[in-house]
Amino acid sequence: MIKGYDDKIIKSEEIRLWVKIKMRDDKDCKLIGTLSELEKLAKRLERETIIAVDLEADSMYHFQERVCLVQIATRRECVVIDPLEVRDLSALRPVFVRPDIQKIFHGSDYDVRSLNRDFDIEINALFDTQLACRFLGEPETGLEAVIQKYFDVALDKKYQKKDWSERPLPDDMLEYAANDVMYLIPLAEILQRELEDKNRLSWVEEECLYLSRVRSSVSDDEPLFLKFKGAGRLRPRSLAILESLLQFRLELARKKDRPPFKIFTGESLLQLIKIRPLTMERLKQVETLSRRQINMYGEDIIAAVKQAMEISEPELPTYPRKKAPILSPKVPKRVKVLKSWRDEVSTSLGIDPALICNKSLLSAIAIRNPRNKEELDTIEDMKQWQKIAFGRDILAALKGVK
Repeated sequence: MIKGYDDKIIKSEEIRLWVKIKMRDDKDCKLIGTLSELEKLAKRLERETIIAVDLEADSMYHFQERVCLVQIATRRECVVIDPLEVRDLSALRPVFVRPDIQKIFHGSDYDVRSLNRDFDIEINALFDTQLACRFLGEPETGLEAVIQKYFDVALDKKYQKKDWSERPLPDDMLEYAANDVMYLIPLAEILQRELEDKNRLSWVEEECLYLSRVRSSVSDDEPLFLKFKGAGRLRPRSLAILESLLQFRLELARKKDRPPFKIFTGESLLQLIKIRPLTMERLKQVETLSRRQINMYGEDIIAAVKQAMEISEPELPTYPRKKAPILSPKVPKRVKVLKSWRDEVSTSLGIDPALICNKSLLSAIAIRNPRNKEELDTIEDMKQWQKIAFGRDILAALKGVK
């Protein structure tokens, strides 16, 4: 439980008032642009019990995305760190790893991956306010909607898709970045109280523990088509063309320092696969490619398609598929019973059914068919809070399957 600003638990109404007053009177947010300033900040943060964190990145504008700003707020100050100036953020690692300093994020998955990828920062004691909102059954969990509801403040999101790698950043963009983090500590206070009232705080805390361990995937040796939506429906020859085009797009994106989707869209690639252009005349039939794109890259696109068309049948790629295990005919019945139980519980709690038990976990439970607590504990994908809160109900539901 987060303590209030005078070492007592503050009511939600008082927090709302405090934030409104403080944000109006103290909007200045210090920009950290030197290693010396960062080291001094780290020492101040070591004395805190809670900090709020947010990031801004440039994934919409560059081939290799990177963190461009790190915003941190405490109960006393707000700072914006410029990692393009201070490239070594190792001074912050002890702060983020300490279990006695809680770190508040809103939608932490991307931030956790990015901090670890760019700065080798690991996080302990994470609390995600967006996840908390989901477990409270909030219909809208975006930061803008949540701040509007709890603080009656409309965040300006006009810079949401700006290029944060540009320098110098104007003051209004820095203020925009700071606003995203200033409300997170009092918001966490409110949400934790509501979760505790509903006996769901431990649920969110365990989920946050798992969130703090997510990492960016490294799969340089895998075919690019594995991450292309719809590739699983393509036949081997079309899959070969897709891979050839994806490799060409990747190399071009790297040279131009642009995100691959800004070179050619996925829709354009699918049209190229369908038409299989081997001449410029044929290529011009691709409606999603502009004349400029055809003039600049037409010959390379045709070469990529020809290369794939020349692959012999035995060497064509195939989309990997896991062989479905032979299951008992009772498994679908168990899934149906468990799904019915889950949907009923989610309605009574007012939260998304997938939070209680997603499809994958429903199947795992149905296949394992646990008959007691000990067998239920062997299901690895099931979290402790789910076993405690719903274990008995799950076992009872399975016993009813004839």
